Amino acid sequence: MAQARTSGRRYLRAFVSGFFVAVPVTVTALDRFAYVARVEGASMQPSLNPDGSDSDVVLLNRWSVRNFQVQRGDIVSVV
Repeated sequence: MAQARTSGRRYLRAFVSGFFVAVPVTVTALDRFAYVARVEGASMQPSLNPDGSDSDVVLLNRWSVRNFQVQRGDIVSVV
């Protein structure tokens, strides 16, 4: 019984330590490389939200703008 309790603690400790490593790495990666954004309204129709639904979800690439790799036809988001 004591051995099952210590193995449960070990698994919990491994999960918590992995969680505290994975969350900052994921947040940093999303902050530096890409950003998930929601596009709402009719301002971007017909390119985004063509059927008039409530919203679309897009992935914004931060590296293209930093390296000036923007081409004609690209959608650029400015905050």
